[in-house]
Amino acid sequence: MLTDGFSRRLTYLRLSITDFCNFRCGYCLPNGYQGKRPDNELSLQEIDVLIKAFSQVGTKKVRLTGGEPSIRKDVTQIIEQVKATPGIETVAMTSNGYKLGKHLANWQQAGLDQLNISLDSFDAPTFHKMTGFNMLPQLLHDIDMLLATTDIKLKLNGILMEDTAYDSLIAALEFVKTRPVTYRFIEFMQTTDNRDLFFAQHAQSALITDYLLKNGWQAHNRGQNDGPAIEYSHPDYVGRIGMIAPYAPHFCDSCNRLRVSSLGKVHLCLFDQGNYDIRNYLQQQDVAGLVQKLHEFMPIKPEHHHLAESNSGIMHNLSMIGG
Repeated sequence: MLTDGFSRRLTYLRLSITDFCNFRCGYCLPNGYQGKRPDNELSLQEIDVLIKAFSQVGTKKVRLTGGEPSIRKDVTQIIEQVKATPGIETVAMTSNGYKLGKHLANWQQAGLDQLNISLDSFDAPTFHKMTGFNMLPQLLHDIDMLLATTDIKLKLNGILMEDTAYDSLIAALEFVKTRPVTYRFIEFMQTTDNRDLFFAQHAQSALITDYLLKNGWQAHNRGQNDGPAIEYSHPDYVGRIGMIAPYAPHFCDSCNRLRVSSLGKVHLCLFDQGNYDIRNYLQQQDVAGLVQKLHEFMPIKPEHHHLAESNSGIMHNLSMIGG
């Protein structure tokens, strides 16, 4: 099993299958995706080698990210391929939900276990302003269809913004009142491209957690293969509220994740100063060599990020590696 220099077991792989995204979210790609989408994203065969190697070093959960992963025409095949790999217990995906209704049945059949949908606002005009797409009613309809027709575990994600924090919390509480859904607030993270907006709109996670704790919500411990969110439940609510607070002290203490980009580069931390090309192993179908290489990365995985010092490493925007 992969264990880094701080005794953290790495059982969770976040695999970006494209850095292309069709949304224009102000905190990530306000001007849309720039340039031409790469024509050399990881192939099905390369992904198969990658997942086999990660499964051999103890990876239990794989999350497909982007950009927007549903842009790839073979995303259903990728889900199916990862799900069929011995040792992989959970296949998850993060999406903006643009193609949710169209592909939901195929994703369910392929074996998708968990889906995270980006939903930054429950207000249609605000959603349109934030994403560039006027599709909130359709997205909410498709979400309810998922809950009614599949057993995919659903979570919704929203970036915590100063201007919309309270309204988003009240709307999220109403939404999860009767639905088995976790709505998770993600503390706004600074990258190279969003500094002005960050300093204007960054809000502390305590805005949400203090409200929850004062109103009878209780925090739950994270599972070994879970992501970084702390989830809160209330006896009067079917769903939960979650918080991902990367600026909180000791946030990185329980890190269990590695990331691989759509071009085959390993990121030891979302906000690291570099990345490491492993594509040669994938192209040569060298599972054993890649396993050895992954173990060699462990002594250099950093203890924590440096966001508190306004240092986001090489991360220009989160579409580069899927957050």
